[in-house]
Amino acid sequence: MHASLPEPKIGDLIEIFHPFYRHWAIYIGDGYVVHLAPPAESAGAGVASMKSVLTEKAMVKKELLHDVVGKDKYQVNNKHDDKYLPLPPGKIVQCAEKLVGQELPYSLSGQNCEHFVNELRYGVHRSDQVRDAVMAAGIAGVGLAAVGLVGVMLSRNKREKQ
Repeated sequence: MHASLPEPKIGDLIEIFHPFYRHWAIYIGDGYVVHLAPPAESAGAGVASMKSVLTEKAMVKKELLHDVVGKDKYQVNNKHDDKYLPLPPGKIVQCAEKLVGQELPYSLSGQNCEHFVNELRYGVHRSDQVRDAVMAAGIAGVGLAAVGLVGVMLSRNKREKQ
């Protein structure tokens, strides 16, 4: 683990800042995390793991946190503790350990690593990365539509003056 960070507590959500995306894992003690990753993804894969966008299956893996993080940064991020009551740490570990080695359906929008860890910690199927991406796409779409509408109006106004 990175020397400057204290050891996470059992059941903590770990947000890992890989280039271009965030990966999520759940801490189960003794330096280990459980996480959902495409079968070909190696620990600390970074950009190479962008292949995960194309896969439909992922493996539940138990690995050392420092191996999953690699050279990237991470933080404990139990960001939904104010909305949802975390399950007891022992139950989180028991459920996570039971899933290790299983191949599960995977999709970026509905069954990703963030959904997986939120389900383990809170019993809630949720991914803010997906929600934020959908919102950003919606805002971008509205912005493009507005620009297009202004362009049409200016063009029409120009033709009427001619």
